[in-house]
Amino acid sequence: MTRRRLTKRQRERIAQLQEERRKQLARKAEQALQSAESEEVREGRVISRHGQHLVVQSPSGQHHHCLFRQNLGEIVCGDRVLWQPVADDQGVVVSLLPRDTVLSRPDYSGRDKPLAANITQLVVVLAPRPPPTGYLTDQYLIAAELIGVNALITLNKADLLSPDEWQVFQESFSHYQNIGYPVISVSAKREHGLAPLLTQLKGQTSILVGQSGVGKSSLINALIPHREEAVGELSEASGLGRHTTSVATLHFLDNGAEIIDSPGVRSFRLGRIGIRELEKGFREFSPYLGKCRFSNCRHRNEPGCALIEAVEAGHIHPERLKNFLHMAEQMDKQR
Repeated sequence: MTRRRLTKRQRERIAQLQEERRKQLARKAEQALQSAESEEVREGRVISRHGQHLVVQSPSGQHHHCLFRQNLGEIVCGDRVLWQPVADDQGVVVSLLPRDTVLSRPDYSGRDKPLAANITQLVVVLAPRPPPTGYLTDQYLIAAELIGVNALITLNKADLLSPDEWQVFQESFSHYQNIGYPVISVSAKREHGLAPLLTQLKGQTSILVGQSGVGKSSLINALIPHREEAVGELSEASGLGRHTTSVATLHFLDNGAEIIDSPGVRSFRLGRIGIRELEKGFREFSPYLGKCRFSNCRHRNEPGCALIEAVEAGHIHPERLKNFLHMAEQMDKQR
């Protein structure tokens, strides 16, 4: 069933209601701070957010239900914050600590909206069905390059194909391995089928991305077998209710890995970037950038194009340059 598009008047009304709600919560946060008996400020980690309500985890592992000052901007799962206690396990976030990284996507108005903070790894999940596209895969990899995090390509649902078919499927991604992206195969339905993924997740703060139907939820549920119980406890402790299951949540694995389970990545796409940023998003282009005959080369059919020559020499996969050119064309249309 397709979603009905909102009229301009309806969007304005929704925005107005949201702004009124934010103002009410801002007043509530300030009132809570004024009535607080202690001015002690503590450090914490945001492990969940629903609207203007946060669940902040202290270094000792305790959960605290917090509001936050509106002048702090968007606070998201994974953020490190300073908060002030105001009541039993409740507080107000008063400061947002510097982020190492932030994954964003454009909202309906084209402005970048943060999805998760302080991640170290983007896990791109692909599967035989729905058939993956190199174009979408490259978009994810560009995002990882531009925010400075590791990228891991995870081929899921190995149980759907015969061994020979699976080998052919794996080989179709060999050019990514050639440029330094790890490619692993997993299956949530096979014994030890998650071992390669667990190894790659260890010591990282990861977020899973991929088109609908590739099995991200199955992987999350397999990696975190008691996820529903954990979310229920989180909801009860925070007072946010069961709707916490539909918001971004930071989970901790036994091997020291951290995973942000975010519904926001279901429709992830790149925001507005320039042509130079796009070039930097293709890591194998780096040795050839600035070496074209013409300084304004668009890498299409210009003579002396270093990228085209690299493709002809076998140093750049043709599909990668094709996807770059398509993205550059879409950027031109958006101007």
